[in-house]
Amino acid sequence: MPVPCSAAGSAQGQQHGVEQGCLGEAGPRKSGRCVPACAVAGCHAYGQSSEDMLLCMKRSRTRALLLALLAAAFVGYILLLWQGPWWLDGDRLRRRDLQPADSVVITGFRTTLVALGAGAVAGAGLYYTDRTLRHTRDRDREQAEIARDGQVTARYVEAIKLLASKRTVERLGGIYALERIMRDSAKDHLTVVEVLAAFVRDQVPVVPDAELSPRVQLEESVQAALTVLGRRPPVEEPFRIDLRRTDLRGAHLQDARLERARLAGARLEGANLIGAHLGEAWLRETRLGGAWLDRAHLEGAYLRGADLRGAILRGTHLKGTRLFNADLSTAVGLTPDQVGEAVLDVETKLPPAMVSNDSS
Repeated sequence: MPVPCSAAGSAQGQQHGVEQGCLGEAGPRKSGRCVPACAVAGCHAYGQSSEDMLLCMKRSRTRALLLALLAAAFVGYILLLWQGPWWLDGDRLRRRDLQPADSVVITGFRTTLVALGAGAVAGAGLYYTDRTLRHTRDRDREQAEIARDGQVTARYVEAIKLLASKRTVERLGGIYALERIMRDSAKDHLTVVEVLAAFVRDQVPVVPDAELSPRVQLEESVQAALTVLGRRPPVEEPFRIDLRRTDLRGAHLQDARLERARLAGARLEGANLIGAHLGEAWLRETRLGGAWLDRAHLEGAYLRGADLRGAILRGTHLKGTRLFNADLSTAVGLTPDQVGEAVLDVETKLPPAMVSNDSS
């Protein structure tokens, strides 16, 4: 029967479901009664929840049962070693006045049993050693992972501080630090991509034409961020890189990996997009006048209303590219085969020579 709890329980013990008074020691409360601390077997500790203590008690009972089984097995082994020969072959073995033949049988039995016992002990020792090593290895791995996460977090915070700097060299340091984090920590890949895309949107938003100033090339830190985005590791991303309405005139994006990127309303006049991967990218009303798109991959991209006047399209892959209302009237290097692979509508503007050939 459980021992009733004493009315005089400490405030701290009551807070955690534990009272004083169970045989003079603390024990956990359960269903209005408390279990003596002797049954807790070392589980009691102020500050533990009742659930934790009950779990600890369950483990203690399991350990006690295991020890009891081991003790029973040991006693059984000693009895078998002592009386086993007579239990198994009592009809032919004498208990008194043993003959040499009896001694041989008894000695052989006990030697075999000792060997089996030694093997069992050795096997148990190997199992315990292996389990201990695996536990230690897993614990070390967890600790190393925690330490590494802490280091990555510290590096990330420092990189963000550098990214917000007004000095170009510090912003470059922050960008390349984020790239290193992205390569070292796969689970931070998406975060770094979103941060770099947000940095580009913040630095070079599209402004009205009247406020545009001539540009030969992008600001160095913005170009660095685009370069890092374009060469990021090939990881499955559940979102599209968001570079909508960004002023990327003159950007160098050769061979960049920007599949499925959102570039609607962006300005890419004069940009180097040679060999760029823009499959299924969203380029609605994007300005690509004079852009270099040689051998670029635009399969499945959406370019409704895009301005491609003067764009270099030699060898550009246009299979399934939707060019609704797109202006290609002065595009360079466009062939009938490319046009045949693309998806057009009546508002698509093709080069005059190609239109005259179609009409003839």
